[in-house]
This record gives sequence, structure tokens and C-alpha cells, in this order.
Amino acid sequence: MNEAQTLKFWNDPKFLIVMCLTLGLAPFIPEPHIWGKVRWIMGGGHGMKAMDYFDFLMHGTPWFLLIRYAVIFFISKIKTGKEIGNKSV
Repeated sequence: MNEAQTLKFWNDPKFLIVMCLTLGLAPFIPEPHIWGKVRWIMGGGHGMKAMDYFDFLMHGTPWFLLIRYAVIFFISKIKTGKEIGNKSV
């Protein structure tokens, strides 16, 4: 397997969306876990331990990868001058 095939796994938008909806939001009740961590950090992060930061990193990674993919996608569309939504055959 070459490098391009290995990187394709992390550049698959369907996979990234599924990861965000599962690992990125779990556990869902009483609120998405990542949302609670973000609010905690935005509030100053008082009382957070190393495990809490690791937990934030684990649940935030799919969101980071999805945002990264969207930025790369839109920049490539702007550079090529193609309209978003048009599929070329």
C-alpha cells in the first residue's frame, strides 16, 4: 500500500461524519460529551486533570479531522476555480 492509499482513509468524508456522530458525540445523554468538555475548557478548565484533557482530545479528534477535510476541500475548489456541488465526469 502506498502513501496515497493510506491517507485516503483519513480523507473520506463519509467515514469522518460517522466518526463525529459516534465517537465525537458519545455519550449522548445528558449532553454530548465533547460539548461538556468544550464548555468546561471555555470556563477556564478549573479542576481538569490530565485524563480530562485526554478525553477531550479523543472525542475532539474526529471533529478536528472533519474540519481539516472541509478546509482542504474548499481550498482545492477555490484554487481550481470550480463551483462547489458540480460533479465532473
